[in-house]
Amino acid sequence: MFEYHMNMAETVGFAIILLLLGRWIKRRVNFFEKFFIPAPVIGGTLFSIILLIGHQTGTFNFTTFEADLPKGEISIKDLLMISFFTTVGFSASLKILKKGGVGVALFLLAAVILVILQDIVGPVLAKALGINPLLGLAAGSIPLTGGHGTSGAYGPYLEELGATGAAVVSIASATYGLIAGCLIGGPIARRLMIKNNLKPTENKAGFDDSLLGPSTEITEERLFSAVVYIGIAMGIGATINILLNNFFVAHGIKIKFPAYLMGMVVAAIIRNILDFNQKQLPFTEIGIVGNISLSLFLSMALMSMKLWQLIDLAVPLIVILLVQTLVMALFAYFVTFNIMGRDYDAAVMSTGHCGFGLGATPNAMANMETFTKANGPSVKAFFIIPIVGSLFIDFINAGIIQAFATWIVNNFM
Repeated sequence: MFEYHMNMAETVGFAIILLLLGRWIKRRVNFFEKFFIPAPVIGGTLFSIILLIGHQTGTFNFTTFEADLPKGEISIKDLLMISFFTTVGFSASLKILKKGGVGVALFLLAAVILVILQDIVGPVLAKALGINPLLGLAAGSIPLTGGHGTSGAYGPYLEELGATGAAVVSIASATYGLIAGCLIGGPIARRLMIKNNLKPTENKAGFDDSLLGPSTEITEERLFSAVVYIGIAMGIGATINILLNNFFVAHGIKIKFPAYLMGMVVAAIIRNILDFNQKQLPFTEIGIVGNISLSLFLSMALMSMKLWQLIDLAVPLIVILLVQTLVMALFAYFVTFNIMGRDYDAAVMSTGHCGFGLGATPNAMANMETFTKANGPSVKAFFIIPIVGSLFIDFINAGIIQAFATWIVNNFM
């Protein structure tokens, strides 16, 4: 067998090539554009399929520099992951949650309930199907509400806890979710609209579109300021993470925080301190750094996926994902619609929640855009879902995942 081991520079360079290849393919294949499949997922998955062919035929294999890192060492991929989730922490503003009104709080409540359900359904089904319950968690809120970013972070974390194949399961589930969320959203909202004879309203209901902050020109100074904020939060968070994990180990407590969690918490604290003192963060630049970090992280994570680990898990995984899709459909129809007011806006948010709860915020926006284009506008829905999707749910989801992972390890491992 021909084997080639990439050093650090080669790994980064090749990840960028795969990212560019993914962008090129996405522009030319309508399917990927329609379902908002991220470019790094396309490029990285394509290369992982090539690796699968090499593995199955016993002819070739490529490994990244991370294979030689001592256990516990932070790689460039891990650094990019921590950077991305730290930028997510900066978006967790209690001030925005308060100003966003009751609608934002109610949809956040619905989203949190769904996350908990997903993290119950996955492990319970996994246990019933005779596989590691942590693999059920890898087909729960990690890939579905969390998407590819959370999958790339928590998949390896679950593998550290003993769930072999969790990284592949979570990424595969996230890709499935992007498609399934778009497919079920429209029919559910249409059924709700017809059954309840709903009509659109153009009333903004007091929502202020400026809550997300002013749009400003990107400058080198603001970009540097963003890097400073992110770097400080990452550094403080990493130190807290090490201290907490060492404390738990010393006292025999079976809790292990993922590398990015405390950085996200510290970023949220910084954000709310600045909000309290009426000071602005460079939001646009922080978002840019986060998006670049996520793209490179996903490309590096997917290029080394071991797809052959899915072979034995194929049937249980399909069963779990189909049940999760049914849970999402029923939840949107019976819970989201009722919590959000049983009106036309609630129906639009139900289709959005399908894209949001199985895929990602862009899928939610696409579902709502398609539905409202045919049936009438919903300013309220287009205000609420992006706020919850981009500012709050990833932060809360991380805590819920951590709690379930710890509970499973303590009771079933």
